Amino acid sequence: MLQYQFRWDTIGSNLDFLLSGLNMTLFISAVTLVLAMLGGLVIAVLDMSRFRVLRLIGISVGEIIRNTPILVQLLWVYYVLPIVFNIGIDAVTALIIGLAVYQSAFISEVYRSGIQAVPVGHREAAQVLGLTTLQTFRRIVFPQAIRMTLPPLAANFVQLIKYSSLGSVISVTEITRRGMELSASVFRPLEIFTFIAVVYFFICWPLAMGIRMWERRLANR
Repeated sequence: MLQYQFRWDTIGSNLDFLLSGLNMTLFISAVTLVLAMLGGLVIAVLDMSRFRVLRLIGISVGEIIRNTPILVQLLWVYYVLPIVFNIGIDAVTALIIGLAVYQSAFISEVYRSGIQAVPVGHREAAQVLGLTTLQTFRRIVFPQAIRMTLPPLAANFVQLIKYSSLGSVISVTEITRRGMELSASVFRPLEIFTFIAVVYFFICWPLAMGIRMWERRLANR
């Protein structure tokens, strides 16, 4: 029986190559989070609209996105969207759009739950003081809601970091794709993908632990 000979020096000699993919991973995750937060707010506002048509649009968009696989959506953006609109979309842009749209549907639920958690009495008090609906939302509801939604939003950032690995399917040069390219040339998948898994763990685990501590601190206030 042949014994596998580990070659961890493969990682050391190609570390710069792999870490260049990590920079792309973090860049895509950060940009996508900002876009998803904005998109989630739009969907949440539509969901809670008093106009039935707008509410139906918000609910339908959210349900469709949440109940179809993210990989299928990503492939649809990359392959189908250019055909439908006759435009060119590079792989990085397609990944950002796909992830932002997918994550916005979940972030909208975070916003909605945060807004609905604001006591009704606070809204009524604002109306008594003569504030308009927009002023009430901007000065009273939104500041309280955002405080309650920050930990879940941070958790979504962790998810985005992991989801960014799907970019390897459409040749986005994030860290997983770099690992695939390196593995194809040096034939050391065990060492390479173990290293990549460890990198993801040491990025995501501290963030996840920090979010849990944050949630407990808010709960005790």
